[in-house]
Amino acid sequence: MNVRVRFLPDDVTVDAKVGEALLEVADRAGVFIPTGCLMGSCHACTVELEDGDVIRACITAVPPQKELTINLFSDPTW
Repeated sequence: MNVRVRFLPDDVTVDAKVGEALLEVADRAGVFIPTGCLMGSCHACTVELEDGDVIRACITAVPPQKELTINLFSDPTW
């Protein structure tokens, strides 16, 4: 199953497979998500989903749904 992933605020859209690592999807789309520990503890890769849920991109896979909108945070400390 393919999922259409949309990255805001730049409105970049890419197709991904369910279960694909979110960081790999972002990289393929040319979207930069900062990382630190790659284990979810440092929260450098925190992004917000359209419904307001906050996730850590380094430990999240694409869920089984038709579309996924991700709002990227801009944190000057990373």
